[in-house]
Amino acid sequence: MLLKKMFKGGVAVPHLKRTENCETVKMKVPEKVVIPMLQHIGAPCEPCVKKGDQVKVGQVIGNTDKFVSAPVHSSVSGVVTDVSPRLYAGGVYITSVEIKTDGKQEIDESIKPPTYSNIEEFIDVVRKSGLVGLGGAGFPAHIKLSPPKDKKIDTLIINAAECEPYITSDYREIIENSWNVLSGINIVMDALKIENVLIGIEDNKPEAIKEMERVASKSDKVNVVKLKSRYPQGAEKMLIYSTTGRKVPPGKLPADVGVIVMNVNSVSFIAEHIKTGMPLIKKRVTVDGNAVNNPSNVEVLIGTSIQDVFEFCGGFKSPPYKVLMGGPMMGIAQFSLDTSVLKHTNALLAFDEKQAILPKPSACIRCGRCVWACPMNLLPLYLNMNALKGNVEELKKYYVNDCIECGCCSYTCPAKIHLVQSIRLGKALVRQAEAKGGK
Repeated sequence: MLLKKMFKGGVAVPHLKRTENCETVKMKVPEKVVIPMLQHIGAPCEPCVKKGDQVKVGQVIGNTDKFVSAPVHSSVSGVVTDVSPRLYAGGVYITSVEIKTDGKQEIDESIKPPTYSNIEEFIDVVRKSGLVGLGGAGFPAHIKLSPPKDKKIDTLIINAAECEPYITSDYREIIENSWNVLSGINIVMDALKIENVLIGIEDNKPEAIKEMERVASKSDKVNVVKLKSRYPQGAEKMLIYSTTGRKVPPGKLPADVGVIVMNVNSVSFIAEHIKTGMPLIKKRVTVDGNAVNNPSNVEVLIGTSIQDVFEFCGGFKSPPYKVLMGGPMMGIAQFSLDTSVLKHTNALLAFDEKQAILPKPSACIRCGRCVWACPMNLLPLYLNMNALKGNVEELKKYYVNDCIECGCCSYTCPAKIHLVQSIRLGKALVRQAEAKGGK
């Protein structure tokens, strides 16, 4: 099936899918893991363990009664050696549990295949699994699967676009575990009584398209949609428009247009969890960049330090000038290699100084390229200007919170202005103002 619509804006980025033919390799258990209590959008978890406690694989070590949250599980067996706040990218301190591994990988006695008989019990199963969006956003999956009762969901969209350069984690899931993907799709369809499924894959992944068409060929409810390769095709609102022609209004959610969007790795995990009962404790990570010796797709236990991951891939062939968690368009630069792989970490990229250094920004010439590139129909130059001035009312006027931070504006700007950074600042200013009651 070919796409019928194409979103406005976006940019043509180089694909650089150098690891697309790299079969996933399993990394050994590290000597220690550090597992933060916040690995999702929403409220952080409270630690359920203390220093000196013995823990096992799959054991809950962090939880909360807050709705927008997901429990955190131990990815290893061993002894808790520290529970304290740690500094992470973005300048935030998050309470984290450090575990010295014993190498035994003993599985917690509570791990067993879950059962459910209705949608409420299914949602509870998903929540207890600790699943968050595995495409990079980290939104708790049980909330996404719990649309308001007045919203009629008729379509499930599986996001396999993977439009960022370098990243091939989703692609490898299709190539290696296509039947698991289809099984997860069927589980969600049956539980939520959804009649129509669309799997969106960019046309630069012909083997993935072929494989999903093969496994879905016997179902008249599951269709593969070949998407044009244009960034940010995998962004939720862009994907919905490209596959269904529906537009999600500003401030609204996919459920408002009858759609739920899930990452391909997320639905595959649901199938695995229903079979085994093992919660989310590991993640496939694409390791690449011109400073990396052996670019690979690696199965990593959550909480493993990114230093250990890079060493597993042969270390660095040149000093890394910039290390990103995520892709080059939306990834977050890391200030240290002593930080952890998270649930939604889909890539670790390391670049040398020649490739990573950014040119100095110059004055805006009002060329309008950022406006044409913005897939959300915003005015990035005005958002940048008002963010730097601290003008909260103007930021609201120009819908700063509708920005998806895709980086298209910065990518196209001939003046090399750091537009996304300014917009993030603008969002923070709006949040601060709203927290103070607008004063």
